[in-house]
Amino acid sequence: QVQLVESGGGLVQAGGSLRLSCAASGRRFSHSAMGWFRQGPEKEREFVASISWSGGDTLYADSVKGRFIITRDNARNTVSLQMNSLKPEDTAVYVCAARSDSSFYASIREWDYSSWGQGTQVTVSS
Repeated sequence: QVQLVESGGGLVQAGGSLRLSCAASGRRFSHSAMGWFRQGPEKEREFVASISWSGGDTLYADSVKGRFIITRDNARNTVSLQMNSLKPEDTAVYVCAARSDSSFYASIREWDYSSWGQGTQVTVSS
């Protein structure tokens, strides 16, 4: 499994922006699709965005389409989530996840991911 560490969370006002980063270690990171999930207060963990191993294909939850952008830099073993036009309902702990080695395709399914970070808190005030 790959080890994942998120950073970049914080407190912002509605309409603001944040950029989250996920640093990965372990073999064959560039051959694994990646994803972001989140868990808000009193809520179950939900899918946010995913990116294929090459970065050529992305998937987004309907709630974040047009506002969030997921990217990856395989040379640096990082994946990022640019979050724009933030809303109070975006408040959550955001976690980075990786599929297993040679699992190339982006996925919205939580059970497709084998490695998980500890998460970073994002709080959006109204």
